[in-house]
Amino acid sequence: MLEKQFTKIDNLKNHIGTEVTLAGWLYRNRPSGKVQFLILRDGSGLCQCVIESGKISEALFEAVKSLGQEASLTITGIVREEPRSPGGHELAVTSVKIIGESKDYPITPKEHGVDFLMKNRHLHLRSQLEWCIGKIRHTIINSVRTFFNDNGFTLVDTPIFTTIAGEGEQTLFEVDYFGRTLHLAQTGQLYLESAAMSYGKAYCFGPTFRAEKSKTRRHLTEFWMVEPEVAYIDLHGLLELGENFVSFVVEQVLKNNRTQLEEIGADIAALEKIKPPFNRLTYTEAVDILTSKAAADFLANQLESFKSEKAAIINKIAALEAENANAKKQWQINKIAADINELKNQADELDVKIENNPKHAQLAANFKWGKDLGGSDETIISLMHEKPVFVTHYPKAAKAFYMKTDRTNDNVVENFDLLAPQGFGEIIGGSVREDDYDMLVHRVKEEGYAPESYSWYLDLRKYGTVPHGGFGLGIERTVAWITGSKHIRQCIAFPRMMDKVEI
Repeated sequence: MLEKQFTKIDNLKNHIGTEVTLAGWLYRNRPSGKVQFLILRDGSGLCQCVIESGKISEALFEAVKSLGQEASLTITGIVREEPRSPGGHELAVTSVKIIGESKDYPITPKEHGVDFLMKNRHLHLRSQLEWCIGKIRHTIINSVRTFFNDNGFTLVDTPIFTTIAGEGEQTLFEVDYFGRTLHLAQTGQLYLESAAMSYGKAYCFGPTFRAEKSKTRRHLTEFWMVEPEVAYIDLHGLLELGENFVSFVVEQVLKNNRTQLEEIGADIAALEKIKPPFNRLTYTEAVDILTSKAAADFLANQLESFKSEKAAIINKIAALEAENANAKKQWQINKIAADINELKNQADELDVKIENNPKHAQLAANFKWGKDLGGSDETIISLMHEKPVFVTHYPKAAKAFYMKTDRTNDNVVENFDLLAPQGFGEIIGGSVREDDYDMLVHRVKEEGYAPESYSWYLDLRKYGTVPHGGFGLGIERTVAWITGSKHIRQCIAFPRMMDKVEI
């Protein structure tokens, strides 16, 4: 097989002192007189390949020197340890074979705007940032399956075409299904409740769709969600399941992707604190926090911090611009330009935070009991805690019909949201499900739905009803939190948003 001819970069540690052949793409080339320092990527990592004049033919030496970014090639050489190189190893090159040219590659080492990168997403996936995020996402998905498979859950595939709403009709995508109007699934939960009555513990994992006309950093129209559902469980049990699950996922990323986390500048120290128990607040306590002097003081201090960060960045930009005036080599000029662009992007983001901070402070101060928590409210609460925060017992009027009414307080339901720390907001939403037939019928009617449309769902309360519940975790939001990504669109290979469906 062709692939057996090549060694993967992440396996070079097992080949010190031997000759191997790598197959990949040119990430970067820095010629220096009679030596070229190529950075090759092969999908498993990066490796510096050192080509000395005379080791290969002069014609090939010059041809390699003129190769464009992302040209494909195979490189043979002796593996040696080099702590200063990516991955800690490098190749002393003995031969090179050019496979495919790459001219005028559009994504250069300089900084590009988000819109440009999204239009070139098919190429942007090759960047080191996106590669790291993708590898971390892979671990997250693998650990999701491992956790539930190892804890007695059975995977059940729920339908994508559906006739009923699970999260409100205003966010349903309509589909013409052989002349009949159906919808793309917002959740697999209602179907999964049927499965839980069979298996006891079940989960589904797949794409879900929400027609929310929102362009915030937290929203996609198509995203992946895992949803466990458990028979004979109460709210306390759901919270325990949720914190053990999230802690396991973070633990696996720390174990398997520390190098990628370091590469993208993720807050590893903060992730290491993600262990049970998590913080717990009721909705009412969360409202008290939002409207408190403590929250007002926190936001005021945050605003001053934003302004100080902005001033420091302006000083860094000025220093780099002065350095750029004296730079001689093109690679130095390119690096300084990229650093300046990145700092300008950070300054722009701080401008938005500085502008929004007083608005968020006012919204928090004027928050009224009964409203659902908004994005800015969740951000404030999560920023005020180092670990994830469970917020429980939301107002019944603000939540879905299937959530169980608290038998000690008719105004609230037995539900929870889990807010990731550092301002990333909700990553899990869940509840105990209403298991009383008459109360569920009442709630269905109260929401304006026809009970006959939910006849099969109501049957679950007629034939052996039991206390049960579950939750859904959004993969992209979780990836954004763990990686520290600025926008959820970075956290899936081909994001779907209101204005993005082409690539």
